Amino acid sequence: MNVREIRELFPILHQEVNGNPLVYLDSAATSQKPVQVIEAVDRYYREYNSNVHRGVHTLGTRATDGYEGAREKVRKFINAKSIEEVIFTRGTTTSLNTVAASYGRANLSEGDEIVISYMEHHSNIIPWQQVAKATGATLKYLPLQEDGSISLEDVKETVTSNTKIVAIMHVSNVLGVINPIKEITKVAHENGAIMVVDGAQSAPHIKIDVQDLDCDFFALSGHKMCGPTGIGALYGKKHLLEKMEPIEFGGEMIDFVGLYESTWKELPWKFEGGTPIIAGAIGLGAAIDFLQEVGLENIEAHEHKLAAYAMEKMSTVEGLTIYGPKDSSQRAGVVTFNLNDVHPHDVATVLDAEGIAVRAGHHCAQPLMKWLNVSATARASFYLYNTEDEIDKLVSGLIKTKEYFSDVF
Repeated sequence: MNVREIRELFPILHQEVNGNPLVYLDSAATSQKPVQVIEAVDRYYREYNSNVHRGVHTLGTRATDGYEGAREKVRKFINAKSIEEVIFTRGTTTSLNTVAASYGRANLSEGDEIVISYMEHHSNIIPWQQVAKATGATLKYLPLQEDGSISLEDVKETVTSNTKIVAIMHVSNVLGVINPIKEITKVAHENGAIMVVDGAQSAPHIKIDVQDLDCDFFALSGHKMCGPTGIGALYGKKHLLEKMEPIEFGGEMIDFVGLYESTWKELPWKFEGGTPIIAGAIGLGAAIDFLQEVGLENIEAHEHKLAAYAMEKMSTVEGLTIYGPKDSSQRAGVVTFNLNDVHPHDVATVLDAEGIAVRAGHHCAQPLMKWLNVSATARASFYLYNTEDEIDKLVSGLIKTKEYFSDVF
């Protein structure tokens, strides 16, 4: 399936914005959805909308089969050992909060260390800040190299026998850096720590094998991988999940409720209190089918090609600063930049007038912005439906932006 054929499957891409063909370069924030996903969600609501697990009627059985079938698709997608290790959540943020609140609070105490990095998304910083405050543990930050990457030497120096949790993003949503998670996990385990991976920016773009990575927890979001919003998954090694307590209580997750004591269902359902995100899970399952049809290897290769092309073309724009590794082979399909003294929001506004959608702001990574010594940046992010022609339009738009503000000032 080539890019032209892929683009035909995304209805939203076939429109004009401000009189120009839409150029959507904001997939790191949320990806667009192919017709297969839209139709799968629509079909659930039109044909077999029902709650899951509890009903024995036909619609309930079909809904349960769709929901649990999606769990099996997630399991295969990340190569987890069993469905007991796949918990449906609202997304990466909820997944990371679940690990922090359940595992972290129960297993940390004063003198213990939590190691994260300066590049982390807020959803992989704030939960650990809160756990550290509650338990007396110490929060430590991995230093970054000049290009924003993480060196294994620094990992080995920072992670100690006191470290109990290492929590690192697989791919940076700002710098595009692809972190050596397998190697970091090895260092964590050698020191008796568990490894928590924020996979929000990696699962949509590269093939994930949690058994090969040997990570203890892995979080992903459906809406960044062609699925619906409000659905995601948390992978956890079974022996860890079995010892963890739920953080939400109510229907679905219980086995027996008495007046003063209750017991929980087995994995994975003990972590899924209340009516689950049924349509979202079914949509995520359809998204996984689509991504596997295209091929994660093909998606990764396409994005590396786009990143290399973008780095080359954007580097010709005078006054443009690009953040992150200069070697495009070391980054995912994300290019974050600033243009002279023009505020990123102004850059994004002018580009929007040209029909080009980019993200501007701190990207939920304020510690990283401070490390970069900037208040904000603009970001173009690519996915399987983007083309080199769209990057050319971005470059033309940046030149127009530069000329416009040169005239203004």
